[in-house]
Amino acid sequence: MRRPPATAALLLLLGAVLAVLGAGSAQAAGYRYWSFWEGDGGTGWTYATQGPSVVRPDDGAVQGFRFSVSEDSQDSARPRRAPDFGAVCAGTPAKDGLKRIALVIDPGTAADAPDGEEPPAPRTACARVAPDASTAEALASVAKPLRYDSSAMLCAISGYPRSGCGEQTGEDSGASETDRPATASTAGDREGADGSSGGGGPSAGVLTGVGAVLVLGVAAVLRARRRR
Repeated sequence: MRRPPATAALLLLLGAVLAVLGAGSAQAAGYRYWSFWEGDGGTGWTYATQGPSVVRPDDGAVQGFRFSVSEDSQDSARPRRAPDFGAVCAGTPAKDGLKRIALVIDPGTAADAPDGEEPPAPRTACARVAPDASTAEALASVAKPLRYDSSAMLCAISGYPRSGCGEQTGEDSGASETDRPATASTAGDREGADGSSGGGGPSAGVLTGVGAVLVLGVAAVLRARRRR
């Protein structure tokens, strides 16, 4: 049976909507990187809003690093050990003129590891450093070798992983250097100028426009039916 022109047009519009939404899903991709966390009063972790080379924690602070695959800071995996300064630094006595920083280093799971590599076991360390030392300096004192790229992104802790740095995984959309999520070398949430989180889905403006077109299409079908 031949469909009325208005119905056919609506079906075309629905197909276009599905194509837009499908394209947005296909663009979503993960990144493999070390994320940087700060202990939240011994109860949990908070994604750091500054890089470890900038943060200069106080004596008694807990800093965490987690290697994982995630789209951005919103879904980044937290270190799997609690930020317990007392437990981490119990065997490292205080010393005049120095501060103690507890570090939790979690290389993640086998699913997060690059091809051909096996993640080492999570570990903790208590760094005893100068009062003005940054988190990066504390980390370097207990977890060498560290590896950075040309933009100062932290690529490896204790030599893991052997290669790669914030590379994209999953769908290959040709992401550039600036497309990578904020990592352990930069601020926390990388947001666009409009306050969006930079995810791979369609923008709110696109969805609003699609919704308006659908409303117009439905109205056209209803008018055509009334005329018949």
